[in-house]
Amino acid sequence: MTPEEVGERLVALLTDDSPDAPPGEIVAGLSGGGPGHERAVVDVPVARWWETVGTAKHNGALGCDYFDWLSAVDELDEGFRVVAHLYSTRRRHALLLRTLVPRDNPVIESVIELFPGAAWHERETYEMFGIAFARHPDLRPLLLPPGFEGHPLRKEFVLASRVAKAWPGAKEPGESEAGTTKRAPMRPPGVPDPNEWGPKAGQAPPAPARPRRPGTPRTPTPAPDEAGDGA
Repeated sequence: MTPEEVGERLVALLTDDSPDAPPGEIVAGLSGGGPGHERAVVDVPVARWWETVGTAKHNGALGCDYFDWLSAVDELDEGFRVVAHLYSTRRRHALLLRTLVPRDNPVIESVIELFPGAAWHERETYEMFGIAFARHPDLRPLLLPPGFEGHPLRKEFVLASRVAKAWPGAKEPGESEAGTTKRAPMRPPGVPDPNEWGPKAGQAPPAPARPRRPGTPRTPTPAPDEAGDGA
């Protein structure tokens, strides 16, 4: 089947006009990549996530029996977009499934009963984004050290290491720890003042003014009057 047919088949299988059907629209599309590299993309409501993954796996026409990966994207006010990539080893087509999890209650059903290999990916997504996977038996830390606070892949997460310690490298020739001239530290965009946030909040001294380089005039030198030049 073509990528278009894969998406259309899954949408047809999930279409339910009964009054008890979960609300939300199911939409099929195509990924980028150019001719020969597209894949079907299907967006589903979060309430039908487990059903969608199971349908993609067990339906004979789709046969997506291989779980590739699962992750998420922080969409800010829209919530978190959970993404899973499946593949059919028999029919040789791929399928990208997506759903939007609300930010105020980021919970989605685990699919490890369908694909045990998803356990690692769900643990990482839980740790990095704070998205809980219902019925996952082991959502313990995977990559971060014990006691770590926050979720590093959320867009509001502050890079604390850049607040606690300035970048140590030299910026220009002669500017190093041993040199007499050193560029004043500059904070990257989005990093707060260490006196406002971090382990030295309220204790750090104010940032020093940038030193004037030798030979640099204190005020701009006015350009010579061309009319009187050489007179």
